[in-house]
Amino acid sequence: MQKHSASLIAIILVTALIGHGQTAKPPIKTDSLKFAVIGDNGTGSKEEYQIAEQMVRARQQYPFAFVLMLGDNLYGSDSPKEFVKKFEKPYKGLLDLGIKFYAALGNHDDPARQISYEKFNMGGKKYYTFKPRNGVRFFALDSNYMDRKQLEWLETELKNSGSEWKIVYFHHPIYSSGEKHGSNVELRSTLEPVLVKYGVDVVLAGHEHFYERIKPQKGIHYFILGSSGKLRRGNIGTTGLTAKGFDQDNAFMLADIEGDRMSFQVMTRSGKTVDAGNITRAEKTRQVAAPR
Repeated sequence: MQKHSASLIAIILVTALIGHGQTAKPPIKTDSLKFAVIGDNGTGSKEEYQIAEQMVRARQQYPFAFVLMLGDNLYGSDSPKEFVKKFEKPYKGLLDLGIKFYAALGNHDDPARQISYEKFNMGGKKYYTFKPRNGVRFFALDSNYMDRKQLEWLETELKNSGSEWKIVYFHHPIYSSGEKHGSNVELRSTLEPVLVKYGVDVVLAGHEHFYERIKPQKGIHYFILGSSGKLRRGNIGTTGLTAKGFDQDNAFMLADIEGDRMSFQVMTRSGKTVDAGNITRAEKTRQVAAPR
């Protein structure tokens, strides 16, 4: 792990000061691309509201431009009033600031309603890609149904992306130490060869109701963040996969990309930092053998 960036060190200090009711100076301004990540958030519970409130506080010092959603965006009914209760009200403070949310579908989500919901920015599609700035592209997948059509779309988009940073996010983790679900080996066998072949840097998933940073696998950095609304305490098992795990409180992630460096920080609903670090993007020369 390398030294934390100046901006993330500043956020850690700011968070500590806020927790003690003190005023802190804003972090050093940089031109980095700042974003946040939540997963399995759509409960409408007090924990979801508390995570959202902490995100608003964090953004005052760390102005992230958008939020990735890793699926299970709404538990239970997807009626219009549930979108209000479980999304629009909790995140009103961010929505009022013009922050965009980009959702991926989870196993508890209704695709027919969610892909057309304007505030999820899915554009009527179950999987899609967006480019917030030159050199960085995100790919949202539907891991519920990884059929040939979606896989071919992903391969084409990765091949033609022209971006140094390729970040893929979806719901079901292909590497996990969770005792409830664990690694989705079938999805891994289908998806991983494409991720490796086209030089994906980071993969974000939810589904497991905890936070886990996986040791790099075949040059790819994997994160699980499925505790922004639900929590499954004590569910991280003992495996050789875990670089850092946390299953004692709800959490969200802040991240920024600047040049070949991505910094990340994971925070709880009380503002405690439970993980932070840097990823350096290496030149991708990885290839896999063509299928026979």
